[in-house]
Amino acid sequence: MPTRRTAPESQRWKALLFISIAQLMVVLDGAVMNIALPSAQQALHFTDGSRQWVVTAYGLAFGGLLLVGGRIGDMVGRKRTFLIALAGFAVASAIGGLAVNAAMLLLARALQGVFAALLAPAALSLLSLSFTQPKERAKAFGVFSAVSIAGGAVGLIVGGLLTQYLNWRFAMFVLVPIAVIGILGASRTVHDDGERHRARLDLPGVLLASSGLVGLVYGFSVAESHGWSAGVTIGSFTAGVLLLATFVVVQARVTSPLLPLRVLTERNRAAAYLSVGLAIVSMFGMFLLLSYYFQQVKGWSPVMAGLAFMPMAVPQAIGATQIGARLAHRIAPRPIMVGGYLVTAVGLVLLALLDANSGFPEIAFAEAVIGLGIGTAFMPAMSISTHGVEPKDAGVASAMISSSQQVGGSIGTALLNTIATSSAATYLLSHGGPTAQAQQRNEALMHGYSVAYWLAVGFVVAAAIVSVTMVNAGAPKHVPAPTDALGDVAPVPVH
Repeated sequence: MPTRRTAPESQRWKALLFISIAQLMVVLDGAVMNIALPSAQQALHFTDGSRQWVVTAYGLAFGGLLLVGGRIGDMVGRKRTFLIALAGFAVASAIGGLAVNAAMLLLARALQGVFAALLAPAALSLLSLSFTQPKERAKAFGVFSAVSIAGGAVGLIVGGLLTQYLNWRFAMFVLVPIAVIGILGASRTVHDDGERHRARLDLPGVLLASSGLVGLVYGFSVAESHGWSAGVTIGSFTAGVLLLATFVVVQARVTSPLLPLRVLTERNRAAAYLSVGLAIVSMFGMFLLLSYYFQQVKGWSPVMAGLAFMPMAVPQAIGATQIGARLAHRIAPRPIMVGGYLVTAVGLVLLALLDANSGFPEIAFAEAVIGLGIGTAFMPAMSISTHGVEPKDAGVASAMISSSQQVGGSIGTALLNTIATSSAATYLLSHGGPTAQAQQRNEALMHGYSVAYWLAVGFVVAAAIVSVTMVNAGAPKHVPAPTDALGDVAPVPVH
């Protein structure tokens, strides 16, 4: 890690601005699409069973390619990768806004995920190279993290405003000028003086990991229409597991692995990846179902639906910056993570108990509990995701925690949507069938949501169990302060 300053101080802080704009764009994309999705579904006429692929296509490409994205940045240069990724993201967003059918929208979302996988590791690397002093680096990553949290909250409102007063397509178009601003500013202010690595790209690893993840998520998707015991469902799961197992074997034998296995063998890092992935399964699925609950069951406008997420977004920021961060300076990470995950589980239980007639105070309280819990838990989880990592593995470890979030989100969206829709269909069939009245259809939807939320509770409790059994890092005073870039990796909130 270079210790000299490579640019005047004012220019480095300008670089932080444009790097943060790139992060804002990635966060906005997920947030606005959650609000715009019901309108997009109606306009493009795709089914409830396929709607999760609009979210999953982005998350799977993003999560599955993060590791290779980090490696490409190391090989060809972080600034060059950063600018190319911004341009590609802008083009993909324009394609999505112009989509004439579901297939075109899904293609655009997948392309957005590909370029986001290039963008995220490059942004973190450039930030680390620009801010080398511990105090200023902490401040820079604090700004970066705050932009992430605020961006998600703003995105929910912006998505509602654009969808209601313009068109759902503007939820995609709005990202284009943001990307252009990022390109124009970063080209002048961002500098990349870091050493490039000339290691050959592990193409077999890329193919095995990506194919394995697609197999798993596709299995969750087809389970709704074909059933959990159907051949295509079991075949998809089996293929996914075998491909990922082969990926692990290959990584142990190649000279330049995409994912060095030593990154996964330290128990605290492994616990961070696993617990965050499990919790994100619940969170991403919950966001999709809540969006439909607000707009379909409650009949709220897209703007009201966006505002209805605020009781969760604000406590999430408070949990991360005021509770998790403050406690992390004083005590070991395990009790903070376990407590945060269990509080999140309580909030999900409250969501599972809602019905079609529940008032906003009940909904807001459940959201606030979830936000406070998950924000608190994720702060130390992000910190130990780089516990004891070797400097040469810094980028891989950083990409791994982001990958676990995106892949967990893809699985969660597919799984909880499948559970909710199939449970609702079964309920409706036994309570009125095709002639069911609107009230019975709402009851069926609520039954499906409730079943999915109870499953989400199980995943968050599993994250708490993983934290209890695997995390053994001591309190900060017993752990040397990290001097590499990864010590300050900012948490990526869920939206």
